[in-house]
Amino acid sequence: MKEIKAIIFDLDGVITDTAEYHYLAWKQLGEELGIPFDRTFNEQLKGVSRMESLERILAYGNKSNVYTMEEKEQFAEKKNEMYKQLIQKITPKDLLPGIENFMREIKENGIKIGLASASKNAFTVIERLGVGHYFDTIVDAATVKNSKPDPEVFLKAADQLNVPYENCVGVEDAQAGVEAIKRAGMFAVGVGNAEQLARADLVVSCTSDLKLDDIKRAFSEN
Repeated sequence: MKEIKAIIFDLDGVITDTAEYHYLAWKQLGEELGIPFDRTFNEQLKGVSRMESLERILAYGNKSNVYTMEEKEQFAEKKNEMYKQLIQKITPKDLLPGIENFMREIKENGIKIGLASASKNAFTVIERLGVGHYFDTIVDAATVKNSKPDPEVFLKAADQLNVPYENCVGVEDAQAGVEAIKRAGMFAVGVGNAEQLARADLVVSCTSDLKLDDIKRAFSEN
């Protein structure tokens, strides 16, 4: 019978909701560039890299070809500085409901835990949340070339855990993330809207619904 040997988490929207901080930082930058946008458009920025997010904002404002690559890199860095200031407010209280209990349950069952994040600030966020001791490996955007939906970040996490891809479960809240898990040949658990995350093998509505027994059952039936 197939066995789960590792569970690899996304960070934003799964372990904590730093999406709000990303939104506020991007929104401020967008307004400075004369490209105001709302939360509906912001959904397109979830789970993708910083530069890809910036390109989407510029395209939205019909300014894709207005700036040089050097200027774009400066904008991306400015956004990151805003974001880093905002995440200094994060504490263990910002863990999403049920996540720490779920990670504890995984550990007690001898299953490895990894992080596969599109954020370059993943280590800082995990440290501020006080849950670093649960993770056997952390892979963030600073150590991979390709952003989700490319599977690189999940593949790298599995390689560092020394676990075959088919024995890994990925947990994501974004379409791009679920697509990355599937491309990696892993079992995908989606957290959120079942319609948006239709590619996932199992979808729960919120983090408090993540239960290891349910995932094991779905995994064995897959």
